[in-house]
Amino acid sequence: MTTLFDLDGLGAYQQGVQDALADLEAQRSLPRIWAKDHTVWRPDPKEIANRLGWLDVAQRMQAEIPRLEALRDALLDEGYTHVLLLGMGGSSLSPEVFSKVFGGQGYGLSLKVLDSTDPGAVFACMQALPLHHTAMIVATKSGGTVETFSFFRFFYNHMLQLVDGDVGNHFIAITDPGSTLALLAEEYGFRECFLNDPTIGGRSSALSFFGLVPAALVGVDLSRLLARAGVMMESCGPLIPTAENPAARLGAVMGELAKAGRDKLTLVTSPALGSFGDWVEQLVAESTGKEGRGILPVVGEPVGAPECYGSDRLFVHLTLAEDASQKAALDVLAQAGHPVVALSLADRYDLGGQFFLWELATAVAGARLGIQPFDQPNVEAAKRVAREMVAAYERKGVLPEVETAPIDGTALAAFLAQGKPGDYVALQAYVTPTPEADAALRTLRLHIWEHTRLATTVGYGPRFLHSTGQLHKGDGGNGLFIQLTSEAVQDLPIPDAAGDSALSISFGVLKAAQALGDRQALLDAGRRVIRFNVGTNAVGGIRSLTAF
Repeated sequence: MTTLFDLDGLGAYQQGVQDALADLEAQRSLPRIWAKDHTVWRPDPKEIANRLGWLDVAQRMQAEIPRLEALRDALLDEGYTHVLLLGMGGSSLSPEVFSKVFGGQGYGLSLKVLDSTDPGAVFACMQALPLHHTAMIVATKSGGTVETFSFFRFFYNHMLQLVDGDVGNHFIAITDPGSTLALLAEEYGFRECFLNDPTIGGRSSALSFFGLVPAALVGVDLSRLLARAGVMMESCGPLIPTAENPAARLGAVMGELAKAGRDKLTLVTSPALGSFGDWVEQLVAESTGKEGRGILPVVGEPVGAPECYGSDRLFVHLTLAEDASQKAALDVLAQAGHPVVALSLADRYDLGGQFFLWELATAVAGARLGIQPFDQPNVEAAKRVAREMVAAYERKGVLPEVETAPIDGTALAAFLAQGKPGDYVALQAYVTPTPEADAALRTLRLHIWEHTRLATTVGYGPRFLHSTGQLHKGDGGNGLFIQLTSEAVQDLPIPDAAGDSALSISFGVLKAAQALGDRQALLDAGRRVIRFNVGTNAVGGIRSLTAF
């Protein structure tokens, strides 16, 4: 269980946070949140009153544990060894946490997440998994996510060629009641269809079916996980004084320091908890990045010396109790005046409490920033342009061409020269996610950070569109966006419908349309963007950009 963190590491900002806590207490903000009072954020209940089901879902999911464990046992008994989750954003990030943090530790299946429309990523799943022995989870809250449906149609048709008998028995759906996916699950005879509470938004769904179905299948002890969530819920409950409420404290820190210019929430985690940072990134970025404001989560940056950072950082050190590997470096930062919050977990199962803690803290931070944390008004912009690109392709057979910069460091250096204190640099990589690409992007990221001293982020496209994409268009406009596009060595067509042989577009076209759509949405929002096409040798192209 995470202990109540102290505020001593905030230095000069401690008094401001204490004043904010007193204000939250005076307004009875936490009891009102627990009562699902939308006026904490807005007079209008739209997209708030129907987005607060996460507050008590951990309690309600206790009753579902036997069903989830029975599904896992049945799959194992039938010889299934793997699970492939097809999803995006909130539907894929918490399953990835459970897979990476708990996978291989207990009685369960091996889980892989596909959340990239890159043809190489899709092909890698085909090659790496024993599809005869693989169950496939199709997960989308809305039931109409274009990437998820493309994955489903492709793998359904592929399985038709491989599997004798009932193909639908390989598929499991997680969605909202009445969605298109719920209807398809019935039409195609899915093994299971889990209907989630529709009052839970995707980024707050880790402790609902969206997170717990995959968690059960990889062997997570759900009773233990939900018990830890319950302990955190009690610690953050409506009767707890605000000053003693962990979520109120963390939310007040996030909100008040952002208002003071410390809006780059830099998460430093134990290596075993690294994927949890990606989940936090979506939650915080998509919830707070709007209306010209935002908190930018910075995940995966190495810890540097105090002089490596500007005055825009807040550090949160999330660590397993036995891991002190980065404590000394964080202590040095605190001594130099950088605000540091330390959160210690007894073991991996404390993540059950962390999911809830960060959800409630982010809601509190939204209140302090004066924003509505449960909508995503700018996400649709990139989707709309991408749909227009796809429609144009279907009419003309080609996508529009846009200007790209030469693959060398000169153009990148000139672009980065626009940066000023308080800005950040976002690498948007529309390339095949591989360990080699990971390493090349880390090297480029580190080079940019050393050159500019600006906060840096890295996201694979189109995955980040469902995460930091909202913040990129909705914040104060202080991002420098480096779009890296690639070309498929082997493209893969997307069936127009599951079980149908008609083919209109490919994964390569869809990914390219999404990159074009996001670029245009950024430009329409007045953002600074440079585009590099690294061709079929993505790793080599990325490495070439470090020459400045």
